[in-house]
Amino acid sequence: MSANEQTGACLCGKVRINATPETLHMVACHCTQCQTWGGGPFLSVECGGSVVIEGEEAVAVYSSSQWAERGFCRECGTHLFYRLKSQGDYAIPLGLFSGEANWAFERQLFIDQKPACYSFSEPTENLTRDETFERYA
Repeated sequence: MSANEQTGACLCGKVRINATPETLHMVACHCTQCQTWGGGPFLSVECGGSVVIEGEEAVAVYSSSQWAERGFCRECGTHLFYRLKSQGDYAIPLGLFSGEANWAFERQLFIDQKPACYSFSEPTENLTRDETFERYA
């Protein structure tokens, strides 16, 4: 087991995820799709392709754009992942992982779409929509 390996499960337990994040850094995405999907920013951990999903028969996938898709549990609705279609890279919701990792808040994406009604006090790298596409395209 890697030092960074993380495990988690959806609310009903039908889907389990094992992943090894690239780093112990958390990212917040403020794009309008993430806000609509989860009611606020999407707090996630970048895991690249090192994700194993158990219980795939309970996973539904929604193609949310030309470049990405979002997975959720068919039974309980738990958000399971955001995945880039071309590379298969996963962003897993931080709250899905059990256990105590020493997470650091590193970056905010689509900072120009963040509502004015909230803010985070941690110093982070802040990328606009255009800068986000430039970095991840």
